[in-house]
Amino acid sequence: MLKKLIFCSVFLILISCVEEDQTEKEIAQIPVELEVTRFDERFAMATEDSLENLKKEFPYLFPKRFPDSVWVEKMTDTIQLELNDAVASEFPDLKDTREELERLFQHIKYYFPASELPEVVTLTSDVDYRNQVIWTNEVLLIALDTYLGEDHELYVGIEQYISKNLNKGQIVVDVAGAFAETKLKRPSSRSFLASMIYYGKILYLKDKLVPFKTKAERMGYSEKELEWAEANEDQIWRYFVEKELLYSSDQQLGPRFLFPAPFSKFYLELDNEAPARLGQYIGWQIVRQYMSKNEVSLKEMLHADEETIFKQSNYKPSK
Repeated sequence: MLKKLIFCSVFLILISCVEEDQTEKEIAQIPVELEVTRFDERFAMATEDSLENLKKEFPYLFPKRFPDSVWVEKMTDTIQLELNDAVASEFPDLKDTREELERLFQHIKYYFPASELPEVVTLTSDVDYRNQVIWTNEVLLIALDTYLGEDHELYVGIEQYISKNLNKGQIVVDVAGAFAETKLKRPSSRSFLASMIYYGKILYLKDKLVPFKTKAERMGYSEKELEWAEANEDQIWRYFVEKELLYSSDQQLGPRFLFPAPFSKFYLELDNEAPARLGQYIGWQIVRQYMSKNEVSLKEMLHADEETIFKQSNYKPSK
């Protein structure tokens, strides 16, 4: 009987892999038109005389509340010149990033065929790592100066838990996340569970949209951090349940388990070992189990409330 169960499990896994391979082949055939504009280069070469034309071409990048003198001064500002040089050095072209964005856009068109793909505009942002990517209906803004590599000299003073993801390999992951947010409403409930499921949905969409990136990259973890989360999933879940956190609306649960931080805060000795955002990680696993155990579409999952997903996932952590 045990051998039969093992055989069935292996058989189902093989079927799933074949189906995924076929889906990826179909996605690879989808034509996309990726339009990339290097505003960062345009601004680096701009002069006071060319400013007016630049403003006409990119009005959304020049808020009217700022006089022209601000932009003229910025053109020769030493920090801006340093940013220009750093971006030009790290991104002499966007070949690798363009290829990954094209693959992402193909996946978006496959799963969301009605979605309009925006023009991609790259720029600098004074290393505003809180707003690395902005997705709107018409334009996708990517701040290249926030993807120079975690050890770049411009990032001195930035906490390591933030700088570790300031590398070009994360651009497409962040863009996928920004797109995912346009497809989701913020949870109406203030419960910890609702927030976990919300982030779990975003991560599940990343599974679908950037399967060519690793699980660790999709989560924004190092491989070591992902291994820790996987090895301790049962203990994490037990802590959440025993401390009755699932339906708590304690606002401190966000900084402790959902938002970027040096580590998740259990207030135990293991804190220094635990990666941040473990609430997101558990939400991800709940959504994945919900999708694997129920015949529902991606659209239905996006609109399902947290209670439905949680109950129908029959979530059981890995041990």
